[in-house]
Amino acid sequence: MAQKTTNEILAIAKKARLAAAFLTTLSSETKNNVLRAMSESLLSHAETILEANKKDIASAKKEGLSKAFIERMTLTDKRIQEMADSLLAVINLPDPVGEVMKAWRRPNGLWIHKVRTPIGVIAIIYESRPNVTSDCAALCFKSGNAVILRGGSETLASNCAIYTILKGVLNQFHIPDGAISLVATKDRKAVDQLLQLQEYIDLVMPRGGEGLIKHVVEHSRIPVIKHYKGICHVYVDESADVKMAQEICFNAKVQRPGVCNAMECMLVHYAVAPRFLPTMIKKFKKAGVEIRGCPITRKIVKNVRRATEQDYRTEYLDLILSVKVVKNMDEAIQHINTYGSHHSDTIVSEQYQNSLDFLKRVDSACVYVNASTRFTDGNQFGLGAEIGISTDKLHARGPMALEELTTYKYMIFGNGQVRT
Repeated sequence: MAQKTTNEILAIAKKARLAAAFLTTLSSETKNNVLRAMSESLLSHAETILEANKKDIASAKKEGLSKAFIERMTLTDKRIQEMADSLLAVINLPDPVGEVMKAWRRPNGLWIHKVRTPIGVIAIIYESRPNVTSDCAALCFKSGNAVILRGGSETLASNCAIYTILKGVLNQFHIPDGAISLVATKDRKAVDQLLQLQEYIDLVMPRGGEGLIKHVVEHSRIPVIKHYKGICHVYVDESADVKMAQEICFNAKVQRPGVCNAMECMLVHYAVAPRFLPTMIKKFKKAGVEIRGCPITRKIVKNVRRATEQDYRTEYLDLILSVKVVKNMDEAIQHINTYGSHHSDTIVSEQYQNSLDFLKRVDSACVYVNASTRFTDGNQFGLGAEIGISTDKLHARGPMALEELTTYKYMIFGNGQVRT
């Protein structure tokens, strides 16, 4: 990589480190005022954002990117309004910084407090969706973290437009530019350079395709929280309400197929399969969904493509669905824990004990009973916007919002104690 670019990345990281120290001094009121101004500025500059987005979409079509990919990167007036609303939602959330998680007095009189504190500088490497730029900026700012954003090259114009608007608000409030930074280059080596700067960056969070995440994990010298692929399942149990199951499965696959919480594999108990699958698959096909089924599925419903082992391990992010008939819930759970990505999985069941067993035994960040996997989302959980969905177990799991963007330290009060 050119020395100029290397120096630019290093300069961004250094500014972020300095800004992180400044952010710890801001009151909750000031942070909320800044976020409110950012929300208003996004709406007042909506036309600028949409014009930039049109350029990205035109380039994506010229490059032959899939319809699902283009859908993810497309902005509309409605989505910009949602971006602005997400910032307002963050305002309404309690500021986690300074929260006393636990406090106790020792026999020697020391008062020990476990207190939430910002992580410091966070680098977020993401693909496709430009709304991530404002969501991540807002969450990191409210939680007192400086953030370095590196979006996908496909949405560079959109990300730059959004960032410029947010930066303008920071300037109005005399907040250092380094509080929110954008790596505005398509050079992929810029990511590798970021991943070496452990002296300035405390945490890296990649969210995007499997290739991106593997690359970050393999090359980073900085701790990584993975927002891994979403191979989400819906298991239709023997006792399922068939109408409810059809509505949940349809929503989980079709409502927005190009996102990480969409269903990629539908598991069906063999006892309910003959009366569930024909109508369900007909509905899917009418919506343009390509079905790839196991041998039993293909016996029940004709003209279904054969599912391969690789299909069960694939995040399609498209109108493609693998279907498997299972003999019981044990087989369903084994399949999910084997082929899933520990993201989001659902059971549709009227049996209380089966539901409880599913919740306990499925090793995923979000496990549902009788609800669509599409609810795995910071806003839907009442957490405001989100950085992404962590499929790791340490230190955060599931939707990463304000609390997950903090660590803690111990604050100890004494009155002259010395250790003997």
